[in-house]
Amino acid sequence: MNQRTAFITGANGAIGQALCAAFHDAGYRVIASDQAETAECPVDAYIRMECSRLCQDSAYHDEIINWLRAELGDGGLHVLINNAAIQIVAPVDKLSVDDWHTSMDVNLVAPFLLIRAVLSELKKAKGSVINIASIHAQLTKPYFTAYATSKAALLGMTRSLAVELGNRVRVNAISPAAIATPMLEAGFDGNSQGLAQLAAYHPSGSIGTTSDITEAALYLAQAE
Repeated sequence: MNQRTAFITGANGAIGQALCAAFHDAGYRVIASDQAETAECPVDAYIRMECSRLCQDSAYHDEIINWLRAELGDGGLHVLINNAAIQIVAPVDKLSVDDWHTSMDVNLVAPFLLIRAVLSELKKAKGSVINIASIHAQLTKPYFTAYATSKAALLGMTRSLAVELGNRVRVNAISPAAIATPMLEAGFDGNSQGLAQLAAYHPSGSIGTTSDITEAALYLAQAE
């Protein structure tokens, strides 16, 4: 049986690294991308990809997609995980049009373009798309207008494509709340009370872990 293949964007963040490691450990061939020059975790193939440029530069888009198709070969694509994201936090009167377009490009348009570009490869493998959304799509807070809007739109696209593609390609989303990453923990450095309060907001009484996300992603990828 041919090895299953996963393409994971945003591979160098805490969640991205955890996803790459989990799918690699599960026996997948992991192809990954991020905006950095090199991968920070072991992967089978890696390309530097700027999501905003993917949306704005047609030649760059074609270069990335041609590279990805060459890496996939004739085996199809079993899992596409749209994990790359940008979070611009600003009051609405300080939120620029460029901020808005960047948020939409990275968090919404790039996932759409990738799905569309490799749809035939996904259909060939009867594969799965997993979009990493956010609790901000349903429950948000001040200064997150661009991010919350982009993630709500990502959920809308997920639902629409799930209906359109049916059993040819499964399309799902994971909407994490707070996840214990180095970035989040650094934001609460010296503020243990604030971190405890954040945990208390969750029904579980705790902050999530990257393994919570990877376990959900592996389940969605393998449930047929």
